[in-house]
Amino acid sequence: MVLTITTIVVVTVFLKSGSGQPANPSPPPGLAPASNAPSAEATVDLAPSQTNAIKIETVGTYPFPVERTAVGTIAFDDDLSVPVFPSYQGKLLKTFVELGDDVQKGQPLYTIDSPDLIQTESTLIGAAAAYVLYSNELARATDLFGTNGVPKRELEQATSDAQTAAGALRAARAAVRVFGKTESEMDRIIADRKIDAALVVPSPIKGQITSMNAPPGILVQPGITPAPYSIADCSVKWMLASVTESDSPLYHTGQPVAVRAMAYPGRVFKGTISKIYATVDPNTHRATVRSGIADPKQELRPGMLVNFVIQVQEPVMSAALPMNGVVRNGDGTFAAWVTADRHRFSQRIIKLGLQQDGMDQVLEGLQPGELAVTDGAVFISNILYAPPSD
Repeated sequence: MVLTITTIVVVTVFLKSGSGQPANPSPPPGLAPASNAPSAEATVDLAPSQTNAIKIETVGTYPFPVERTAVGTIAFDDDLSVPVFPSYQGKLLKTFVELGDDVQKGQPLYTIDSPDLIQTESTLIGAAAAYVLYSNELARATDLFGTNGVPKRELEQATSDAQTAAGALRAARAAVRVFGKTESEMDRIIADRKIDAALVVPSPIKGQITSMNAPPGILVQPGITPAPYSIADCSVKWMLASVTESDSPLYHTGQPVAVRAMAYPGRVFKGTISKIYATVDPNTHRATVRSGIADPKQELRPGMLVNFVIQVQEPVMSAALPMNGVVRNGDGTFAAWVTADRHRFSQRIIKLGLQQDGMDQVLEGLQPGELAVTDGAVFISNILYAPPSD
């Protein structure tokens, strides 16, 4: 009798087990599962009053930009930066501007005592005196020719001497003009017979003084660094991003760049990649990517630390869920809740990708057109894991 009862119990358990699988793959509503990581088939039935706490929508698609982030700095545009050397060697006499000053094209920056200018002005004074002498001699010979026996040969010589002196004067004025002297200044030098040894060095462009190495008395020479002054057009800045070596093949000229600076929270400065430098820093294994940006108000200062977001390819259209429609399980997986009748909800394990504007990209597990919970997914998971007590 005992053996018969035992046999009946064993057969009953075998039939309920379904060949070794759980009899109820989906735990009944109101009962907590045995583990903290339910299967993908876990379901929850909601009463009509409970569905008011969630939001159900059709899964759609959303454009997710493929981007890379980097850190970099702001710099002057080297193509618009000019070191201002004198045209001739000399001792620096006086400066007129300071570091950070805005200057106009042609504005005097500094003066030097130039031996070359002294020699050229001396030549100008001598040429002017010779021109006056030979001009007077020609006038005298012209007046006496034919009346007081001045021979034609003497008149021709006086004419030749006067023409030579005029040419020499023009050449002397042109030589002084190279030093930046105006016509009125040259006329004054000739009239006063006084040499002006101060050579004025003007600004070649409109911009801002970006470096200064001009103590009075220093000997300055053409092309010998450092230049007394450097000037840059600050209306355009360079944004230099330091990108990882592994990502360097992704970057191309023309890609959009968004830059954020700590000095301007909430502001986004936009540009495009204009140059990708050919070398990689052997110490940091990073490459430099450059983009230019118009900065008419000069808000960006060279040396600022900025964050870059670079779009490396066109946005990808993909299935997407709002972040409130995604639940992170205890085992690290992500899940969404889908439904066909807005009453029974099934948990679906999904794989996420990018995030953009509060949307999660769904790479696997969910297709556009399905009905899913887009707000309140945690509410359903709480019912599954911790059902309310009676």
